[in-house]
Amino acid sequence: MNFLIAALMGLALRFSFLEPIGLNYRFLTHAHSHVAMLGWVYLMLYVFIVHFFIPDKKPIYNKLFWLTEIAVIGMMFSFPFQGYAPISITFSTLHIFCSYYFVYLVWKHHKTTSKAVGLILKTSLLFMLISTIGVWCLGPAVGLLGQASAFYQIAIQFFLHFQFNGWFLIAVLALFFHILKIEDSRRFKNFFKLLVVSTVLTFALPVQWFAPHSILIYINVLGVILKLLTLALFLKLIRFELKKSLKTQSILIVTLYYFSVFCLVLKILLQGVTLIPEFSEAVFMHRNLVIGFIHLVMLGVITGFLFAFLYSDQKPTVSLKLGLYSFLSGFVLTEVILLVQGIRFYLGVGLISNYYLILFLFSVLLPLGILFILLNFVNQKNINQ
Repeated sequence: MNFLIAALMGLALRFSFLEPIGLNYRFLTHAHSHVAMLGWVYLMLYVFIVHFFIPDKKPIYNKLFWLTEIAVIGMMFSFPFQGYAPISITFSTLHIFCSYYFVYLVWKHHKTTSKAVGLILKTSLLFMLISTIGVWCLGPAVGLLGQASAFYQIAIQFFLHFQFNGWFLIAVLALFFHILKIEDSRRFKNFFKLLVVSTVLTFALPVQWFAPHSILIYINVLGVILKLLTLALFLKLIRFELKKSLKTQSILIVTLYYFSVFCLVLKILLQGVTLIPEFSEAVFMHRNLVIGFIHLVMLGVITGFLFAFLYSDQKPTVSLKLGLYSFLSGFVLTEVILLVQGIRFYLGVGLISNYYLILFLFSVLLPLGILFILLNFVNQKNINQ
């Protein structure tokens, strides 16, 4: 439900370029991003981590889940109308404190059979804690220097970078490695070290956008090179285990896993292109490319894996197939048109004919797919009852 609402908010944002919607665009963007990140990805990771790694599921996990959902609902109804204001900030703060308690509980109660999986799980939780430093810096940044300051912008980028590339992505990898039964090895140790160091170093790129310095360019170059090496080790780590794991899965699940891995490869290769300074500047200057990259990570990599985990070992129903293929089609089509338009802006060519209408129509497939997935859930629940 959270994901459907976030997708409908995104659809409204796309429609606002065609007709007025009576809502502040920036406020609705805040609502869309918070509900998608904290109401969909965060809570799905919450559920999977408790499911796979907490053998003794105490009642506190259920209570904390619903308290976190209340925080999401508060943001859902406050951000579209007031943006960052006392009510929305209160609910955002509640969510942060819920996440701190979740980290404490998981750290205390988790059990894993693989040392490698346990290490990567705890690393993802540490990155979640680290990412919130950016949030706590926003107040002082506004008070001292204002929202237009580099300090304010870097604080936002700090939060986003370590949420997406640290907490979300590494938590997904922890779940993926658990499912594939990846064990500790020399190759894993090398992969893990490169993953952590490259994640930290590539933060230099968004810092460079707001506080340019030649040293940041070199740090990002090193981070991207290490990220490419991380990718090579990742593919070697999962190659045989993934094939073995997918032998009993349906074509739909096989498609989801390979699609998610492909999107992860594409994400890191695109980071590799930022080694070219002109491209790095183009990404920052053209919003289409920024949105396209964020959606590649959020919808292609993270959501792709989450859906694969969720529906593994299930016999796909018609509504589930319709939902997932509609969602994937909407994602691919919107990514292509965002990329093409971003390149056209970079080349100074201008807008694609009926660009905003085409983008809106392709975007309809995203909430439509989620709606079919929800219908599948309701139908399966009725059958089981």
